Amino acid sequence: MKTTLTAVPEHRLPAILAGARTPFLDSAGLYAELMSYELGAHALRGLLDRTGVDPETIELVIMGTVLHEVETTNVAREAMLAAGMPSRIPAYTVAMAGISPNVGVMNLCDQIALGRLDLGIAAGTENFSDVPVRLSQNIRRSLMKLRQRKDTGARLKVLGGLRPSDLRLDIPTGSDYTTGMTMGVACEAMVRKFGLERAECDRYTARSHAGAIAATKSGHYDAQIVPVTIDAQQVASSDNTPRADASEAKLALLPPVFDRQHGIITAGNASRFTDGAAALLLGSLGHARAQGLKPLAVVRDYLLTGVDSLEEEMLLGPAMSIPRLLARNGLNFEDIDVWEIHEAFAAQVLINRACMADASFVHGRLGRDCPVGEIPMEQLNPWGGSLSLGNPFAATGGRLFMTAGQRLQASGKRYAVISTCAGGGLGAAILLEHPDAL
Repeated sequence: MKTTLTAVPEHRLPAILAGARTPFLDSAGLYAELMSYELGAHALRGLLDRTGVDPETIELVIMGTVLHEVETTNVAREAMLAAGMPSRIPAYTVAMAGISPNVGVMNLCDQIALGRLDLGIAAGTENFSDVPVRLSQNIRRSLMKLRQRKDTGARLKVLGGLRPSDLRLDIPTGSDYTTGMTMGVACEAMVRKFGLERAECDRYTARSHAGAIAATKSGHYDAQIVPVTIDAQQVASSDNTPRADASEAKLALLPPVFDRQHGIITAGNASRFTDGAAALLLGSLGHARAQGLKPLAVVRDYLLTGVDSLEEEMLLGPAMSIPRLLARNGLNFEDIDVWEIHEAFAAQVLINRACMADASFVHGRLGRDCPVGEIPMEQLNPWGGSLSLGNPFAATGGRLFMTAGQRLQASGKRYAVISTCAGGGLGAAILLEHPDAL
């Protein structure tokens, strides 16, 4: 069909040229001694080594992260320097909850399309093994007051305002600041609003694990993963998150976590905390061809959105963004052959899929110009997803891009869509195109 894709000269079309990621590992494991920037450096080095690209030709590094370490406030800069990249290359950090890596890609694509640069890296890093635990807020504020007070009496007054309860550590809970809800609680709220059976979630989760194990055995992830050596005896060379025993029957035995009486979300059908980093090499299609590089995919369009209700629709980002992205490019659901959607929870994926197949939802929320369709299950995350491969927040986006690009190349199909939900009620959708289709 005739499309209305944004007109960008071919020599300025942004493309994903290559990608590399560390193995994704369960937290408190092999990466426990590493800081987040060090994980990021492993991904950057792996990308450069794998592609053979001269680091001097990289014009910008953008890195996303969610858990910000106060000692490395610009984790992108620390990671690229630790990776041995030239200090003349600028680097900055982006944060948009789980969409952070997507934002880095979008920022680079904008600059490539505008002719500002030819080659850059978008990356993401996350280490839940090193969560930034702080002193309580009252102690933090009191310490700053003590630095400013020179008089002994004034200092004693500050100290007198402290209470034993202030000695408790301030440990991140993962709750949304505005609503106070964790993502699991927010997802249960979506289940209550839209309706879903527990068995559907466990069935989808078992499928995710089986897909990840099959993809690993087939060598699909070998093209992504760069080994991480901790010391001579400790080397991570593959993801340790997919489980061969994650059958539907075993998953059904797990109790609900967030709503113990009526909930359907368990530790099994939710993605778990994972450590990892990923990096993508982006460049203009013209530059890539001139340098003899074979792009994975062309980035055709991208869209960011928010949801209507933080209390009931926190993780509805894909349903709020995908139909609008397709409409903007004159495409329907049937035109897309590769779908990669982040699996924060099985319930989240299934509810978003159902909403996009509901004409009353799509047309009522997004307008009658937006297409309606049900994503074929066989085209959705067949190599597994975050439920099985884990969710190192700012690294997950890199995996989605690499997998979508590989699937496009393997299938020879034309279009892929990547979509992610995120805390704060945010969503993103990205349209990729096979470079040979141009």
